Amino acid sequence: MARQARQRVPEGPAPDPAVQKLRIRYTKRGRLRFTSSRDFQRALERALRRADVPMAFSAGFHPHQKISYANAAATGTGSEAEYFEISVTQRVEPESVRVALDEALPEGIDILQVVEAAPGALADRLEASDWLLEFAGVPLEVLRAAVTTLLERDTAEVTRLTKSGPRTFDVRGSIVSARVLAPRDALDDTVTTHEVGADCAILRMVVRHTTPAVRPDDILTALREIADLQPPRPPLVTRLAQGPLDTANVRVTDPLE
Repeated sequence: MARQARQRVPEGPAPDPAVQKLRIRYTKRGRLRFTSSRDFQRALERALRRADVPMAFSAGFHPHQKISYANAAATGTGSEAEYFEISVTQRVEPESVRVALDEALPEGIDILQVVEAAPGALADRLEASDWLLEFAGVPLEVLRAAVTTLLERDTAEVTRLTKSGPRTFDVRGSIVSARVLAPRDALDDTVTTHEVGADCAILRMVVRHTTPAVRPDDILTALREIADLQPPRPPLVTRLAQGPLDTANVRVTDPLE
């Protein structure tokens, strides 16, 4: 008769249960746009300890803080609308967590909003992103012609190298709207923290979140392959918003409302 393997059980008491979940919006600005996801995660874990947030921990042999991340922007991309959730073991005032956590994080990673989580998954509310791309040294009419060429197509396939090998997919179907603007016209009164350069053409677009995710880099690839757009240097990319897609008004709304 074979001996049954003894199951290891972690020593010590079980972790305190979570009693509240918070959803948090933060930014990546300036040089912090080049922070990788792993670097941000380490910085956040340290900041939560310094801010004395009563974090809930997972069970098991290697407990970790209960943090979940949602649709983070790629390294090198700025953002005014990144999100994560945390679970805590004591009820807290969201605004006090916002202030303490903002002070504990480096400049450029700014905590804009903390709210108690509503029912449902946060990831399900992130349906689209509002992107701003600054093309330094590209004439306005050149960018406008390239974008028009792309929008006139029914499909625009690009190939991206993934961990499982090359993958080809359509990017045109994910573009909800795309506007080419002069710098003075690029921003509206809902965006007050981002400054665009004076000598550049601006592409502002709403892109639906799909599987696989269509990134700004994929759309840039389509513009190069379809319309021969060759900017002298890569555009500066900033996510202005992400959340539920208001199709009637073609805009991205607040996922924390």
